[in-house]
Amino acid sequence: MLTYLPNKTFLPLLAMLLLPLSGAQAQSPYLQAVDEYVPAPGQFVNTMPVATAADTPATMAQKCTAAIAGNPSDQDHSMITLGAWGGYVTFHFDHPVVNVSGVRDFAVWGNAFADNAEPAIVLVSVDSNKNGLPDDAWYELKGSEYDRPETIHQYAVTYTYASLQNVQWTDNQGQTGAVLRNKFHKQEYFPLWLTQQGTLTLTGCRLPDNAYQGTYDDGTTIWKLPAYEYGYADNQPNTNREGCSLDISWAVDAQGNSVQLDHIDFVRCQNAMNQTCGSIGETSTEILGAEDLHPEVTTGIAQRAFDVPAPSVYGIRGERLTFPQRGINIIRTADGKTKKVILK
Repeated sequence: MLTYLPNKTFLPLLAMLLLPLSGAQAQSPYLQAVDEYVPAPGQFVNTMPVATAADTPATMAQKCTAAIAGNPSDQDHSMITLGAWGGYVTFHFDHPVVNVSGVRDFAVWGNAFADNAEPAIVLVSVDSNKNGLPDDAWYELKGSEYDRPETIHQYAVTYTYASLQNVQWTDNQGQTGAVLRNKFHKQEYFPLWLTQQGTLTLTGCRLPDNAYQGTYDDGTTIWKLPAYEYGYADNQPNTNREGCSLDISWAVDAQGNSVQLDHIDFVRCQNAMNQTCGSIGETSTEILGAEDLHPEVTTGIAQRAFDVPAPSVYGIRGERLTFPQRGINIIRTADGKTKKVILK
């Protein structure tokens, strides 16, 4: 959980900045904050968002929050990558998301487009121990490919770090492979803040490969990655609102049994594709944001430990600040809106 306790010297300025927002706040429909960011190695890792050797899991979660929290149409909004198979991000809203019967409950926005789906499974959790942390049981939302014989549940991959080299991996099916470097992305592909541990092991669900090489009329080829029917992030284009939406009623436990949840507190998106498509490279999920499709529904849901968030302050490079500094400051308020403030 990301928390912010404003410095006493900052309170007058904070009050001035938030004066138009005084009084009771409606629940924001948009993702409020990222709790965990653990991408697998990939060609966009350490650039979406930018990472340095000085970063930590906490600072990377803050950078992800600065990138994807709030309204995706905001000018300062951007995307994050989950890297190759198994990479994930965990986030929450400023309220519990209610399971409304007969309709889909929330949407996750990515960068999929026609014949370019990079699906991630979506998992949900309830803050049962009321500590505001994503440390309770997780339930996968059962998408269209869940019961296919090619889908591998309880799949695991271990990635091995070697500086500026192809990232080798082994899985629990006896297979090996590598996340291959290319000439377009020359930075380190292994998450910089995780290199000290030497390896990264991720577990989850592997969906069947969806990539194939199509052929144009002139004989040239192109990689195509068609979307699955439903139930995944970064699977359908954002213009397909229904296709990007998910139903809490799809939740199942580790044995595949349906689980009845009246609400959820956390969402996790995890890349479920382990495939390489020639010069395109590894299939990597990207996340743009998330939205509660009925934020006005609150009846009967208990308050959480972090349901009254304080405003967050960031520097121009996305770094979290304790209080505003001279220059440009980005203030993200409790309703998911952002504003730039210049202090001279």
